[in-house]
Amino acid sequence: MSAFFGLLVSCVTTTTGGFNVDASDEQAVQDYIQLAVGYYDAGDLTGARRNINNALEIDDRNSDAHNILALIFQTEGDLDLAEENFRRAITLNRDNSRARNNYAALLFAANRHREAYEQLQRVTQDVNYEGRGMAFENLGRSALRIDRREDAATAFRRALQINSNLYISALELAILESEQENWQAARSYFQQYMTSADFFNIPHTPRALLAGIQIEQQFQNADLVRRFGLILSTLYQDSPEYLMYQRMSNAN
Repeated sequence: MSAFFGLLVSCVTTTTGGFNVDASDEQAVQDYIQLAVGYYDAGDLTGARRNINNALEIDDRNSDAHNILALIFQTEGDLDLAEENFRRAITLNRDNSRARNNYAALLFAANRHREAYEQLQRVTQDVNYEGRGMAFENLGRSALRIDRREDAATAFRRALQINSNLYISALELAILESEQENWQAARSYFQQYMTSADFFNIPHTPRALLAGIQIEQQFQNADLVRRFGLILSTLYQDSPEYLMYQRMSNAN
């Protein structure tokens, strides 16, 4: 699974799905789901499965329960069963943005980027979804994979409007602007990326380092170009970005 796709499994506070479930059963279902989430977050899949099965024995039409069960299957590598339960969760509650987001993560990891894009479009329309900023970022990443670059830029901008600390969105916008030779905008977004990456102590990827080199060269910032080049040549000599950096250096 892509490291940047956030799986949101906690904060299950709403009842979804289910018919003719009395109040005590409804509370029991929610309690079992919360226990399952706790076990899942702790890496205890056996405990998570036991509690989610208890929830489903009471109400097998609970959307949140099928979402958690899908995550358990996904973690265990049973991807067909994971997809089956994600789809079941969405069928039971088409407004379950958490399940849609998690399903999109599965699709993205399987290189089914167009399908992931379609799911994330629905997620980003939910103004109450707690992970909406990240959903926009992932929408942008999916758009890039299907060569919808303008849509990607729009999604990344929306992501930063919601959460200015989303450094991947800032980096991708810097790269998109540099491709259009909009160097001032590219530098502005790259500086925003640097601020967030430094604050969260995020190591620079080869992609980020090469982008920084290309952008800062336009502003004759030799110190930063040298610094990024040194990191790239020291840590990432096997990367395509290092080979491109070598070609750039030889051309100069």
